[in-house]
Amino acid sequence: MSAQLLSNLALFVLALLVGFEVISKIPATLHTPMMSGANSIHGVVLVGAILIAAVADTPAAYVLTFVAAAFAAMNVVGGYVVTDRMLEMFRTKPKPAPVAAPAAATHDGDVR
Repeated sequence: MSAQLLSNLALFVLALLVGFEVISKIPATLHTPMMSGANSIHGVVLVGAILIAAVADTPAAYVLTFVAAAFAAMNVVGGYVVTDRMLEMFRTKPKPAPVAAPAAATHDGDVR
């Protein structure tokens, strides 16, 4: 293994551990708003995947950058869908139109 690969792998593992530790400390009531607010971070990941794809030179690099870009794009779109659903809970619903009163009937069943 090259020193650079080992260094990159160690950095990746540390990022996984720190990310897991940070996310596990967030209360459940704040998890959805926090993930919704992370859309901009996922956009940066998508841009990074595209930039790395520009310097890819092997088939494995092409596949990995495609997978990275696809997952980042799914994260961005999914985050905006969750945000829209969350905001929908706070919108006021239109009030239904009042129902017209039924016509008055006489004692013999005729409607006036």
